[in-house]
Amino acid sequence: MNGFALLPKLTVKAKTSAGWLRLLNLLLGRIIPFNRPHGFVIEELRDDYLRTTAPYRRSNHNHLRGIHACAIATIAEFSGGYLLLSRLDPRQYRLIMSRIEVDYVYQAKERIVSESDLPEERLQMEIIGPLRSQEAITIQMESRISDILGNRIATAVTTWQVKRWDRVRTKV
Repeated sequence: MNGFALLPKLTVKAKTSAGWLRLLNLLLGRIIPFNRPHGFVIEELRDDYLRTTAPYRRSNHNHLRGIHACAIATIAEFSGGYLLLSRLDPRQYRLIMSRIEVDYVYQAKERIVSESDLPEERLQMEIIGPLRSQEAITIQMESRISDILGNRIATAVTTWQVKRWDRVRTKV
């Protein structure tokens, strides 16, 4: 069974159970292997909000011993993208990030936190409604990255193409 097929049910359970959230984090490390070395962990998951952390450790460092810009961009991509995916059925919709813009404002020398939100009204108006009449849509997700001391590290905006799998022309 494809790991993505497990995500909808596991995500629902993880919203109310620390044990299921731990299992979700383990599964995500296996189905998104690029992220595993970074140590990303979903700390909080609600219908409209996601909070992810990344440790301050050597594998995430740059040459100045701060958290590398690419690790910051990747946690932002993950936070916005997974929140979006958690609101849609990954068996029904394909997400592809088409753009990322990151505004770095402070060097991260502590564990970082990325937060994203997607209110129900926005989901319905910008994704679900338009997909009834369009083959694909794009949506921008903002992720706010700070360190555990509360310093704003960066703000990232990812642009995602959302398309129904039955409209996808390329094979997986």
